[in-house]
Amino acid sequence: MAEDNRTVSRPGAREIATIPAGPLGLVPLKGCESFAEKIDSYLVKWRKERQSEHKDNILFAGYQKDSYIVKADCPRFGSGEAKGVIKSSVRGDDLYFISDVTNNSLTYSVGGLENRYSPDDHFADLKRLIAAASGRAKRMTVIMPFLYEGRINKREGRESLDCAQVLQELADMGVCNIITFDAHEPRVQNAIPLREFETVSPNYQYIKTLLNTVDDLDVDSEHMMVISPDEGGMGRAIFFANLLGLDMGMFYKRRDYTKFVNGKNPVVAHEFLGASVEGKDVVIIDDMISSGESMLDVARELKRRKARRVYGCAAFGLFTGGLVEFDRAYEEGVIEKILTTNMIYQTPELLEREWYVNVDMAKYIALLIDCLNHDNSLTDLLSPVGRVNQRLEEYRCRRKASQTE
Repeated sequence: MAEDNRTVSRPGAREIATIPAGPLGLVPLKGCESFAEKIDSYLVKWRKERQSEHKDNILFAGYQKDSYIVKADCPRFGSGEAKGVIKSSVRGDDLYFISDVTNNSLTYSVGGLENRYSPDDHFADLKRLIAAASGRAKRMTVIMPFLYEGRINKREGRESLDCAQVLQELADMGVCNIITFDAHEPRVQNAIPLREFETVSPNYQYIKTLLNTVDDLDVDSEHMMVISPDEGGMGRAIFFANLLGLDMGMFYKRRDYTKFVNGKNPVVAHEFLGASVEGKDVVIIDDMISSGESMLDVARELKRRKARRVYGCAAFGLFTGGLVEFDRAYEEGVIEKILTTNMIYQTPELLEREWYVNVDMAKYIALLIDCLNHDNSLTDLLSPVGRVNQRLEEYRCRRKASQTE
């Protein structure tokens, strides 16, 4: 690339050394507005602070703005049908659609009756806005933290392969990149081999938030352990344990395959494989908390085995079974803290809970968008090893200093 098309600067600790792919635009879907505003605030700040001798170059037109959010809407007719409307020009823009398909706090009217948004409604709105921008935008990226139909990723008998079909639909509509977090089955990307697909784990954000929340952790294999609640999440737990230099244990679920309740075979028991957890702080790491039944069952089994404190980390806290059981578990001393991210809708009631810790992902997603807009490699951002080691060293120094005072 020609030298006069390069700029070097640092948003946070990132160095940007390429021209942008196109003017940046964030398109938040309904329910994502406040999260997108947080992302936008980081991008605005970094780009205003970023000094470049080429910022007046035509290649950097629209680079520094007061906001990168593109106003869009999906108004509905009385029949419940809708259309996608983008309210400003996006010709030649590098667009990032941000969608939370789990947000059921939104409603719309059909024939005078109030309907709640389902994941299907959110995905339909996403396709409407992509269609509204298609043929005008230079490039389109979908940031969908909770992958729509991600749990429908393999066929057992006469079943649909919804997730693969969804990805192919987005690719056929011109979407170049898809970014999701802790996909239930990352191999689903095989459905779109010619498109970029990133499934990101927020391990660094878990660790940073946990270290900022708890001030008396001994992060070593003698005092702490990582637990996978099932065999499917073992790879995730192994990586998390290796980051912290801890041992790992695993539960596997014994299910009753003669019954089918709420779309799945009920769990009969949780069996444990691993070293003793007696006297240790343990971290249960999972991709999501749906009803929370498995997380709490595992926590109770760990306490029965004399674990000291139990922390739960998951990218997505759906809490479909409500918060009462978690309240009871906290009162009984079964759980210490539950950490989930703010990438999906969080109820006000959840945010008020003493046992709940919110893991903010806005800055990290802003970094991903900034790098992608400049066509920079994501390798450093996706690998948290260096940042985790730095945080651990800072934490240990802080603890040592507080103990000597």
